[in-house]
Amino acid sequence: MSKNKNDKTKHDFVKENGLTYNDYAALDDQNRYELASGQLELMSPAPTVTHQLVSFEIQKHFTYHCESDYFILNAPIDVILSPTEVRQPDIVLVNRKRIDILSNRGIEGAPDLVVEILSPSSLKRDKIDKQKVYASYNVPEYWIVEPKLGIIEAYILNEDHYELINIFQNDEQVTSPNIPCISFTMNEIMDNIPNFPDE
Repeated sequence: MSKNKNDKTKHDFVKENGLTYNDYAALDDQNRYELASGQLELMSPAPTVTHQLVSFEIQKHFTYHCESDYFILNAPIDVILSPTEVRQPDIVLVNRKRIDILSNRGIEGAPDLVVEILSPSSLKRDKIDKQKVYASYNVPEYWIVEPKLGIIEAYILNEDHYELINIFQNDEQVTSPNIPCISFTMNEIMDNIPNFPDE
């Protein structure tokens, strides 16, 4: 009986609006959420193995080329853009000169680069919702990685919106106009990802 009551309370809490980071941080129900305009959004199901391997491979290249200049953080990590907007990107780069935006709570402000790796359950969220949010909070560069196609869509902030500046694939060198240390190809990433029959 008490279990059902707790579940109902939790369910009702998720429906509320006007939540802040403190409400979000107080949750302890083993689920992962993002806080979007003061409303909780459940992040489920868990990422696929392919998603996680692609993330790991990209992080390896970031670490090899950029670790001396950038903090490289991966999900789950809270990017606290405002008291009512908290996101959990897959990979984040923050210039070491901007260490002041890092705290034990997470990243408190706009990172230098945000990377989201698409999953079927996150397609609209990553390509529409998050793109608008990251632009409105002045994240200068946003990448969307499409594991099934083995591509990266690279977006650069232009005033209040993103412009697609390149689609990296195959042996084309992945670069960034803002982060000169970045250097790898999508073939280097995807060649290390097995094909899983259940996808």
